[in-house]
Amino acid sequence: MALLSLEEARSRILAAVAPAPTTETIPLHAGLGRVLAEPVYALRDVPPFDNSAMDGFALRTGDLPGPVTVVQRIPAGQPAEPLASGTAARIFTGAVLPEGADTVLIQENARLDGEQLSTEHPPSVGANIRRRGGDIAKDTLVLPQGRLMTPQDLGLIASAGFSEVSVYRPLRIAVITTGDELVEPGGAPAPWQIFNSNGVQLCAQISALGLVPKRYPNVPDDPELTGQALEAAARECDCIITSGGVSVGEEDHVRGQIEARGELTVWKLALKPGKPLAFGHVAGCPVFGLPGNPVSSWVTFGLLVKPWLLASQGARVKPQQRIEALAGFTVSRAGSREEYLRVVLDGGSPPTASLTGDQSSGVLSGAGAADALAVVPAGKTLAHGDRLAVMTIGEFLSPLSAG
Repeated sequence: MALLSLEEARSRILAAVAPAPTTETIPLHAGLGRVLAEPVYALRDVPPFDNSAMDGFALRTGDLPGPVTVVQRIPAGQPAEPLASGTAARIFTGAVLPEGADTVLIQENARLDGEQLSTEHPPSVGANIRRRGGDIAKDTLVLPQGRLMTPQDLGLIASAGFSEVSVYRPLRIAVITTGDELVEPGGAPAPWQIFNSNGVQLCAQISALGLVPKRYPNVPDDPELTGQALEAAARECDCIITSGGVSVGEEDHVRGQIEARGELTVWKLALKPGKPLAFGHVAGCPVFGLPGNPVSSWVTFGLLVKPWLLASQGARVKPQQRIEALAGFTVSRAGSREEYLRVVLDGGSPPTASLTGDQSSGVLSGAGAADALAVVPAGKTLAHGDRLAVMTIGEFLSPLSAG
């Protein structure tokens, strides 16, 4: 089987996006990281009245430079009396603009002698006024269906008058690690065993997307037990993510069990790290078989699993964005696969990307130190100072590339 490009693999995987889950209505304060199941339209104008953008004096421009008489005081949250010609109101930020006023003189430019107000810097008509509906007009779209909500989104929805929102039920994602060599953190490994980092890492990545991970016991290198674990997870979850067992070794059983109990639509990518990735279905349940090396698992999750999960959660997924940087390292030999290198960025414009150290797919410490992933296309070499594309870690991991 020929190696698939990342673009082709992503296209095949996203073509198999599952239908959006059922919906539920939740309190607005619980909406962070959830996906809107319905568009939100404003119940009223925002702001709902003309109001002052500054502390100062509300008055008519035609009465300036003055003097005019200050006849009322309007704090935020209080009603205002209409202004007659030749009068002004002391007004505070957010307070309703009185009828008859067409400008606000900021207090720094005001000269007050008793109740007589004048200025050497008359404001223009409409100055320092926030108009009714200037942010959002009543009945207009506030946020679309499929929006993964941020803190500022929740504030916006609240300003439009809502206390509840309709959202999609969080997907339940099975996490199955495989391998005789794995011991859970806190256990007592034999000299030939290692701690299971992928189980923890994958559950954390799933939780960060607002989904619900269901961790299954680690599966030994046994084909029958591997198949049984896949079938059990398929009955209980919306998607299965495994790590390990997808390469071509005699003890790699995940790929074979996916094929034996379902179908395989993606296997082996022209990607480094992350070549032995599998995607298919078992009993109708989507399955991602990720490589066992921790960096390979981490990279393939961000590049391929994350977009699928967000899209299947009902989110509108944007392409992952890349920025330009300068190479602070060399690549002297062109590779046959597109490579993602862990780098740190300096403060330059454009920034220089420097390697975090050993780029082996088993060295997870470099991922923790990285600001970004540098993309080296297949067949390309790099010299110091060459321009290249990088994906910031925030863009790579954060759910906010949905929107």
